[in-house]
Amino acid sequence: MAEEEKTEDKKIIVDEDWKQQAQKEKEVLAAQEKTEEKTQEAKPEHRALPPGDLAALISMLVTQALFALGMINVEGQEAKEPDLAIAKYNIDMLETLQTKTKGNLTEEEDKVLEDTLNQIRMAYVKLAG
Repeated sequence: MAEEEKTEDKKIIVDEDWKQQAQKEKEVLAAQEKTEEKTQEAKPEHRALPPGDLAALISMLVTQALFALGMINVEGQEAKEPDLAIAKYNIDMLETLQTKTKGNLTEEEDKVLEDTLNQIRMAYVKLAG
């Protein structure tokens, strides 16, 4: 009789609710993952920007001048006629930068600005010619 009592005490009660709860948790996690994926897709990828220095400023103005001269084209678009007025404006901006920074640049910065200005002026004269 003692053996019968031990067997009765060891009954295992299976709770079926845990399966439903686990399934609900899986569904909630899956929904969260989908939301995160959509959020990541919607955000544009941010690239590291170069340092804001004189070389970057010169490069930006030269790029605008080259674009205005028609020497740089947007991929997939027809080549446009040169806009000499915009190109001259950007060249003038570089000249102003050179004038206003005279005596405050390193030797290397001064050389980069001078060489760049000479090259872009030559391109302008050749095209305006």
